[in-house]
Amino acid sequence: MKITLLIPTLNEIDGLKSIMPRVQPEWVDQILYVDGQSTDGTLDYFKEHGCEYVIQKKKGMRHAYMEAWPLVRGDVVLTFSPDGNSIPELIPPCIAKMKEGYDMVIVSRYAQGAKSYDDDAVTSFGNKMFTSFINWFHGGNYTDAMVIYRAYRKNLIYELNLDQDSSYETEEKLFKTNISWEPLLSIRAAKRKLKIAEIPGDEPARDGGERKLQVLRWGAAYMYEVFREIFYWR
Repeated sequence: MKITLLIPTLNEIDGLKSIMPRVQPEWVDQILYVDGQSTDGTLDYFKEHGCEYVIQKKKGMRHAYMEAWPLVRGDVVLTFSPDGNSIPELIPPCIAKMKEGYDMVIVSRYAQGAKSYDDDAVTSFGNKMFTSFINWFHGGNYTDAMVIYRAYRKNLIYELNLDQDSSYETEEKLFKTNISWEPLLSIRAAKRKLKIAEIPGDEPARDGGERKLQVLRWGAAYMYEVFREIFYWR
């Protein structure tokens, strides 16, 4: 099993400097960055450290993933945030759990023994509400269905049609936004009854940069997905 650590960035120079020295290259087979056209020195950091990276052309997290996907050499992708929200030392236990034969392993902020220090009242309520809805309506058993910090089989994206624009275009047009694929990945993996595990992992506060959340638009788009998927995708 080969592992690619996939790291999306957009003006994350502060986090890169403080977080990435804690990531040991021997933990994975590939470290690949995908950058949303940063202007704060992030690209200079990549060049100075000899990093493998791609600059995305279309805006939005899912476009970042899809534009990086052809360069992914791993059988398993572990998505990681370099802004301080993801604890590097949890990479090895996440991979170890994945090697037990799971299709996806989530580093959960809300599992017993873990806590988010980045949440505010709105994001905490929203994350837990969406996770509950996904469990109720789609047969999931998640404590955290929304988080980026997770590992999963690369081919899962194709098996669940997450590489298709048609899986997102209606909600993105309705709410005039670009969304990521983690919630829909959680929904469709639950519906397919795939083998999924969670490990507890704190979410520290951000280390520099700015939060890029579009709370109302993303929340509306993800709620649309939760209810559409009851009737639409099998």
